[in-house]
Amino acid sequence: MKKVSPPQCLQNAFETNKLDHVEVFEFPDGTRSAADAANAIGCDISDIGKSLVFMTEKSKPVLIIMNGADQVDLNRVASLIGLSIRKADANEVREHTGYAIGGVPPFGHAKPVETLIDAKLLAKDTIWLAAGTPKTVFSLTPDELRDVTGIETGVNISA
Repeated sequence: MKKVSPPQCLQNAFETNKLDHVEVFEFPDGTRSAADAANAIGCDISDIGKSLVFMTEKSKPVLIIMNGADQVDLNRVASLIGLSIRKADANEVREHTGYAIGGVPPFGHAKPVETLIDAKLLAKDTIWLAAGTPKTVFSLTPDELRDVTGIETGVNISA
């Protein structure tokens, strides 16, 4: 593990949101999946906030920041937003966020993306999140994640 600089878009988001204290770490074996990240960091998989991009039936992206131990219940999400959803493909993820699958951070995206956060994740003390590449991560408190995203309350969206 070594400390590295995040991609510029994410660095700008850190600065805008007064998160200059946040450190980004790179793990040579990668942090592409929640399990990979938990193994690299040495934390429980449920401490990982995986950023998953979905597309609505109207081609609108929705970012779901999910507890690493659980799966998204697509029907629950569809009920919440009033539209059916499907997983975004790699090109859609990069187009809307500016990042590749496995490295999507929870904010600092190329375009605005509607976001939902899993309620279980916001109950954690520390949340580990992707930092723009499939090898980099950073941590935030739930309050910091709430402040940056503007989302006060998580939703029950696990399968």
